[in-house]
Amino acid sequence: MKTKPGGIHYVRIITLGCSKNTVDSEFLAGMLVKSGFSVSHGPSRRKADAVIVNTCGFIHDAKEQSVNILIENLEEKKKGRLQKVYAIGCLVQRYKTEIQQELPELDGIYGLHEIEQMILDTGVNAIHNYYGSRILATPSHYAYLKISDGCDRKCSFCAIPLIKGKHVSRTVDALTGEAAMLADQGVKEIILIAQDLTSFGRDISRKPLLPELISRLSSIRGIEWIRMHYLYPTGVNDELMDAIINNPKVCRYVDIPLQHISDRILRSMNRGVTAAQTLQLIEKLRQRIPGIALRTSLITGYPGETTKEYNEMKSFIKTARFERLGIFKYSHEEDTAAYHFTDSVPERTKVSRYRTLMETQQEISYEINRAYIGRIMKVMVDDHRNNDLICRTEFDSPEIDNLVIVKNPVRKVAKGEFITVKITGADIYDLFGEMYGSEMPGITHA
Repeated sequence: MKTKPGGIHYVRIITLGCSKNTVDSEFLAGMLVKSGFSVSHGPSRRKADAVIVNTCGFIHDAKEQSVNILIENLEEKKKGRLQKVYAIGCLVQRYKTEIQQELPELDGIYGLHEIEQMILDTGVNAIHNYYGSRILATPSHYAYLKISDGCDRKCSFCAIPLIKGKHVSRTVDALTGEAAMLADQGVKEIILIAQDLTSFGRDISRKPLLPELISRLSSIRGIEWIRMHYLYPTGVNDELMDAIINNPKVCRYVDIPLQHISDRILRSMNRGVTAAQTLQLIEKLRQRIPGIALRTSLITGYPGETTKEYNEMKSFIKTARFERLGIFKYSHEEDTAAYHFTDSVPERTKVSRYRTLMETQQEISYEINRAYIGRIMKVMVDDHRNNDLICRTEFDSPEIDNLVIVKNPVRKVAKGEFITVKITGADIYDLFGEMYGSEMPGITHA
């Protein structure tokens, strides 16, 4: 391998934050490999010459984690175990000057639009096409497809538009080509990601192009599951529902972050939707797409959230009975619209409300899971653990949702393979099952 400046051969990329960051790191890895480096993602026993930390700057906890990881690797550099430490990504984009002042030992600090410059600074002579190749950080049978970046929404609590800028869509042709390339590499599940999937294409054609993209992706041989994160509630319309219904490869799973149910807080959050409209959307989705699994996220402790409004959200959770739910404590982020409000809910109250809401959801999740006992389901094998298979249904996204654990399988099964399972048990978050029969059914929904 060609020797790089400073004797750097092997680069490790540490990615923090969301799946969109993961995709950025995968493309960066591809560029580095094309430039002659050896690259890995995340932890590795092999000693690295340089570490690139792809940071997250979304909320306080994520920012704190990013800084701590940078400090840890700078300590390794001081001990002579690393030659170079670089910081890239969202935290840098948002706080570049502050990071330069606080961590001057970093060998390079690059914002979201400076990745190519970072590659050039390593001493290579040319930059390869950013979208030309990817070195996956995920298992080889599923991959994220980032269809757009940035966001035009004006949610009061969110710093993403400050960091990422305006919504910018990629083209349907480019995304279809990338998905076909991933399928050729063995990817069977494509997970569409963006800050707002429903806005995809509006900046190109003045109309949403997500239904067209779904149709094009469904025609790619080798792709068997298409999953969607995240749908803005006001952008979910009949055309999109038809696309889900008419394309059997699309998982009956949608992630629609709702954030709250109180009309007053929704107005303050600038969400553009009311509680009544939210309930109507949930009802319509379940009527039009029977068996659909709904995932959402809610925020508790937003400025001024009263006990009544918190109880309203708790009742909403009980009524809506989401199959998957994430609860977040409000994080007071500078330069957002909500930062001008007093962060009035004490931290101990936020923690208490968070715990109670999660306990409420756990009861619902357990009831929903127990209803699966006795059913025959198609699952994807993600991993092996001792003698068990670690699997997922179409209702579960990797890393964040439930598992199906198949004990003592009757035959060897490769990662990424689809099998049929009979569900024999359930707990709060996971299902347990046994392999059922020897033939795989066609692409059907459990």
